[in-house]
Amino acid sequence: MSTTRRTDETTDEPIRAGVIGVGSMGENHARVYDELPAVELAGITDRDEEIARRVAAEYGTEPVDLETLLERCDVVTVAVPTHAHYETVSTCLEAGVDVLVEKPIAETVEQGQQLAEQAREGGLVLQVGHIERFNPAVQTVADLIDDLDVISVEAERLGPPIDRTAPGNVIFDLMVHDVDIVGSILGERPHSVTAMGTESGQYATATIEYDDVVATVTASRVTQKKVRKLTVTARECLVEVDYLEQSVLIHRDSYPEYLTDDGQSRYRHESVVERPRVDTGEPLRNELESFVAAARDGSEPAVTAEDGIAALETAQLIDRLATGPEDETDDETDDETRREPEVEA
Repeated sequence: MSTTRRTDETTDEPIRAGVIGVGSMGENHARVYDELPAVELAGITDRDEEIARRVAAEYGTEPVDLETLLERCDVVTVAVPTHAHYETVSTCLEAGVDVLVEKPIAETVEQGQQLAEQAREGGLVLQVGHIERFNPAVQTVADLIDDLDVISVEAERLGPPIDRTAPGNVIFDLMVHDVDIVGSILGERPHSVTAMGTESGQYATATIEYDDVVATVTASRVTQKKVRKLTVTARECLVEVDYLEQSVLIHRDSYPEYLTDDGQSRYRHESVVERPRVDTGEPLRNELESFVAAARDGSEPAVTAEDGIAALETAQLIDRLATGPEDETDDETDDETRREPEVEA
């Protein structure tokens, strides 16, 4: 198996990439790897052989077993169900292969910590797939935030029910994105969390307290409109981010005034609205380009294992507060029916 790190002498060689688990998200990883320059899609694997054959044919590669894939690849994406993250990622790291694992990093914080330690000991890159970090609008706000005196942050990730009989937990499927974004732009860990949920775990809201900043995050699969928004309230301005439109609006100098026109008084409220330039681009492509660059030179990835662990730890706390103890019947679910939820960010 490949255990040799790349050096400056080999940087002109293509990075050999693979994908483990090619549901809708994993297939998109295969597509982007196939599109990236200086990257060779060396193979894919999936427990569903029919899906594996179809995806491999679509992107000009081969469906192979996991051992063969790891022998061929320098880097892999792990997009299997969350319950299989720990075992799969650990196997990849043992083979000396750099890994991008879809969020959350693992089922438990302890598993995440073990994977982080394994990657450190092996000198390998372990990146967590918090894709919204690579949304151009979020990156624009991240560049602005250091110059702002932030008071509060509000995030909404809402949408209608999905076409699945057993949708995954809305906190780990959706809200964890915003938990990660808020923590990353503030550069802080939370002090306290309160949370509530309803509709059988398909709606949840949490208030997260940081140093002098309060964040409110809401996730829903029972809202009849798709919303992906982030609002930052600062003393200097109000910043509105639309993830879907990849747009940023900055509201400044808001003030009220009364005007007299033909003896009639009327009230108006005006503000200056700035529209900073946002570089367009597919977040997933940005994410995989960043991962491949880190793997090529062995540098720290943009979203570290520690970042993934921090987001998971907060999400687990929110889940306990919002939903209470897990249904004991969940543990009886047949592994063959537990495929990765096909959930978009």
